[in-house]
Amino acid sequence: MEALLHQLLAGLATGGIYASVALALVMIYQSTRHVNFAQGEMAMFSTYLAWVLIQAGLPYWWAFVATVALSFALGALVEIAVIRPVRNAPVLSVVVVFIGLLVIFHSLAGWLFGYTIKQFPSPFPSDAWYGSTYMSPHEIGAIAVTLSVMALLFLFFRFTPLGLAMRAAAENPVSSRLVGINVSRMLMLGWGLAGAVGAIGGMMVAPVVFLDPHMMSGVLIYAFAGALIGGIDNPAGAVLGGFIVGVLENLIGTYVVGTELKLSVALVLIVLVLSVRPSGLLGRTIVTKV
Repeated sequence: MEALLHQLLAGLATGGIYASVALALVMIYQSTRHVNFAQGEMAMFSTYLAWVLIQAGLPYWWAFVATVALSFALGALVEIAVIRPVRNAPVLSVVVVFIGLLVIFHSLAGWLFGYTIKQFPSPFPSDAWYGSTYMSPHEIGAIAVTLSVMALLFLFFRFTPLGLAMRAAAENPVSSRLVGINVSRMLMLGWGLAGAVGAIGGMMVAPVVFLDPHMMSGVLIYAFAGALIGGIDNPAGAVLGGFIVGVLENLIGTYVVGTELKLSVALVLIVLVLSVRPSGLLGRTIVTKV
């Protein structure tokens, strides 16, 4: 029973990391109706920026804040320079652009920082009082960070004029333009926020999987599965789905298929959700009259 409890809680910890990346995926999808396949590589690149700042002598939390700001700017720049010109292009063209971004960020990270695995520090001391035999301080801290980010985003989108404008631009761009909302600027801010949220997820996962250009490849698949399970158009559903995937991956991978086939759990979940309930647990089913 103790081993089962440990696997369950460890799954919640990794699920918190998947939830962060899933949240970034949902934010992009809400704005553009496209899945950003480069989200994991952008988060990885942002984590390298944090590592450079820490190696330069900046305290962790100052490096954390600076990385979030830089990642926001990076996400906004990608939207302006790469996504905006192909906004009205066919879906297949946009998918190719996202794949191109994935390859670019992956190759750029390897070129600038090398492919040697590096250690990334955890902001949570290993002997912190909130640690236990079932969950390490970093695992508990990662969950707390994910839930805090979700709460801040909820308050931002629900109670601030800018957040409401961003929601309106994502829901109905035409009507938003008619009432004076700059839709292009809102989309740019959405990409910036997604970049910042993805960077937080990258900094939380790096102490666990270590830092290298390949570190987010599997995480992105788990996060995508979480976003689909919870609802690709629902931020709260993405967080819930991330936790569900983390728990299922840990339990099934440990007790059923083995660690070598853990990634297949996410792929099976993606197929099941798309087959049974494409809108996800908390997603909306959109019916179009023709």
